[in-house]
Amino acid sequence: MAPCDGETAVRFARKVIESETGKGSMPQIPDEGFDARSGVFVTLNTHPEHELRGCIGIPYPVMPLSMALEEAARSACHDPRFPDLSADEVDGVTVEVTILSEPIPICLPASELPSAIEIGRDGLMISFRGRRGLFLPQVPVEQGWDTLEYLDMLCVKAGLPPGTWRMDDAEISSFRGEIFHEVSPNGEIMKG
Repeated sequence: MAPCDGETAVRFARKVIESETGKGSMPQIPDEGFDARSGVFVTLNTHPEHELRGCIGIPYPVMPLSMALEEAARSACHDPRFPDLSADEVDGVTVEVTILSEPIPICLPASELPSAIEIGRDGLMISFRGRRGLFLPQVPVEQGWDTLEYLDMLCVKAGLPPGTWRMDDAEISSFRGEIFHEVSPNGEIMKG
């Protein structure tokens, strides 16, 4: 994971979101610690309800963190599961940034896979016959899932039947995430 300042990452993402919705101008790219390639996700939640309002990211380290963060923040405003985020909504959402380690395939038989996954530590991706799905490490904690539910819901997220993770040609990868989030809109930034 990139050695960056989490508070700067969240503040930068918020400024990008404000710019994307017409509520502000595009911010300057952060100077230090944002040039290493890294995957990143930006999550928007309503406040105080804490309901998902958008979550988009780049799972692989294919570009510098600053560029990935900008792209993820812009895209989170247009998550296809929701109407586009409006300027009026910006002050009613909190911003969360998850900086990812590189996803690594878990090379174990399906019977051993659940014991290799730690809820709250491991984010997961599935790739199976052209379909993909991803959950950040915090999702199973927020949903109260055990490891089997986590794996089954990962399949569902990819548009696959639960249990597809047991198939020989299903590829499951894990990654870790460093999470930084606003406590309230434009408020204090916390880690974890």
